[in-house]
Parts: sequence; C-alpha cells; structure tokens
Amino acid sequence: MTSLSQTSSARSWLQIEDYRYPGGWSASQPAQRSLEYCHELEAGRILFFPGVPFDLPAADCAFLISQKQTGSRFHKNISYRPKQDILRGASAENSSDQQRLHSIMREYSRQITQFVASFLAPYAGKLVLDFASFRPLEEQGRDLPLHKRNDLLHVDAFPTRPTRGARILRVFNNLNPTVPRIWRTGEPFHELAPRFAKDAGLSYYAMQSRSALFRLRRSATRAFRGLGLPLADRSAYDLFMLHFHDWLKENGPYQKEEHARSEFPPNCTWMVYTDGVPHAALSGQYALEHTYIVPREALVAPEVAPIDVLEKMSETALG
Repeated sequence: MTSLSQTSSARSWLQIEDYRYPGGWSASQPAQRSLEYCHELEAGRILFFPGVPFDLPAADCAFLISQKQTGSRFHKNISYRPKQDILRGASAENSSDQQRLHSIMREYSRQITQFVASFLAPYAGKLVLDFASFRPLEEQGRDLPLHKRNDLLHVDAFPTRPTRGARILRVFNNLNPTVPRIWRTGEPFHELAPRFAKDAGLSYYAMQSRSALFRLRRSATRAFRGLGLPLADRSAYDLFMLHFHDWLKENGPYQKEEHARSEFPPNCTWMVYTDGVPHAALSGQYALEHTYIVPREALVAPEVAPIDVLEKMSETALG
C-alpha cells in the first residue's frame, strides 16, 4: 500500500483509511468521522489519502503529463476557473488537444468537488469554488524572486482574491508516476502567530482596521466594484496575511529551523488549509490542485482560524 513518508518528531499528517474510491465511506458513522476530519484539518493537520478518492482517469493523467513532453507552451501553471469555465496558461499544439485539456480540467473540478462535499460534509453547500491548476514544472531549482519561491515556508494569501477571514482549503494530487512530491511544513497558525505576528506588525494592521479613513477607502472600493471595476476589497486581515506571507519567507532563522519533511508518493492525494499551515514545496513535478474558500460560518473550529487568532491577539475586528 502506498503511504506517506515523513521525517519529523511532530506528527503533522493523518492517513485516511475509511474513505476510498469507489464506494466512499467505510466508516460506521460517516457523519461523525466527517466532522472529526474537519476538526483535524482546521487544527492544522494534513489529511493524506494513499490513492485518489474520486474519479480521476489514468488516461487523463497521462495526457496532462504528455502535453508537457510534446512541446505545448506552458506558463507556470495551467489554471481552470470553474465558475466561469475558463482555462488559462496553456496553448496546446492543436485545437483538439486544447479542447481535451479544457475538458479534463472541467471534469477534474467537478469530480473533486463532489468528493470534498461528501468527505467534508459539514462544509457541503457552503464551499466557494476557487481555481484549479495543473503544475507541470519541477519545483526544485526554479530561479524565482524570493517572495515567489515555493521552497520557502509561507502561509497562503491571494493578492487578487481576498478572503476577509474565510479560509483557504487546498486539495493536491501527485500525478507523477515515479517520483514523490516533497514538502516541508511548520506548526499550525494558532501556534505560529503567538511567536511572530506581533513582530510582523500585527498592531499596525489592527490600527488600520480601526481607522475611519481605512473604512472609507473600503466603502469606496466596494462602490467601484459594484460598478464593475475589478478592485480587490482587502480587509486589514487580508493585508496582514499578504505581508505575513512575505515576512515568513524573509525570516532566515525561521526557515532554518527543523520542520516536518513529507514525501507525498506517486498517485496520492492530500488536503490542507494552506492559510494555516506554513508549507514549502521542495521538489516534485506534475501535480493537480484545487482550491476552495471556506466561509467563517462553515467552520467547525473557528477559534483556531487565522482571523480569530489574530483578532484575539489584537483585540480588533480585522475582517
């Protein structure tokens, strides 16, 4: 049986044995197990599946990998926006390949979303679809600016898609048939923030949130958005998390600390709240990923959500 290899004294992941494809749940009390897994995720655990717990045809995986090898022109990622049914980031050699690529990403998004709604039942009907992506490039050795490097520990925040306190849930599949995808991960946010949030300038962002001028600017932004202008309505929480993403990457001593190192084997699946678990991709090629935004009201353990942790520390509403 395929399993995840981890070298660390801290057990940051949990292997799932009672949900598989086909068939779904084998647990006697699936609703209770689903609730427990939501708690584990929100507390900062990685949930690991030895295989793929939804329909992901081998022929589709082989096609994705072969496109990189046959000269299709790729950007960093191929992205799929399910709400608009838009594919971006690739130009295949012919229209039939382009159409098949679009079809594969559309069906992948549909199948994985059905799985997430079943496996994490407390979130069903509340998840907000974000982007899906195929990542064809080898992570190791990429020449990128510091703030764009994936091999440095960071928490996720989206510059163009602020969450205003909602959480970022991501599900990954390693399509590589022979090579694992290797990560490092740090402590969960409710342990990380007390160490670093104040030094990273939390008080400044809390002060912004209390500012009448800041609230006026947000009101103006929302008004312009209502007119169709693509402006990002960033809360003080979003601004802090964007800053904290960069601040962690710049923090040399933290990057040098001992952290969990996980090897996700070929043809496996894992899910994690990447806004709450510092993570770094050290190596790996050919991964599928889907992102979901989970509203605060859907969370089963809101007290460990990054926004709740930061609001408690700063005694300020940040969203």
